[in-house]
Amino acid sequence: MPSIAVIGASADRSKFGNKAVRAYAQKGYQVYPVNPRETTIEGWPVYHSIAEVPAERVDRVSLYLPPALTLTVLDDLANKPVGEVWLNPGTESPEVLAKAKRLGLNVIAACSIVAIGVSPFSLT
Repeated sequence: MPSIAVIGASADRSKFGNKAVRAYAQKGYQVYPVNPRETTIEGWPVYHSIAEVPAERVDRVSLYLPPALTLTVLDDLANKPVGEVWLNPGTESPEVLAKAKRLGLNVIAACSIVAIGVSPFSLT
């Protein structure tokens, strides 16, 4: 089963950080929501940071944070074996992209929900 960490996951079903959790669960992924203020999201246990995610390796990471916060989690991502790092719209900035490249992260700047064939707007 492929795995994904959704950093910036939300309990608010109208937010993309929640829609990603639901879309990936529907597609059969092991979902690891990451949010420092929640305990469960859509029935999944929530982790306060990527370092707390129990998987040795995470296939995909999807970020739903503003660029300033994204910059703060990139080092943690570089210290955990992760596959693709998806910077969803509104997450990326020139500084984020430059730092991710310096850290050797496999970054994709695009909507991770659309990438798995789901329209975020179909998730109500």
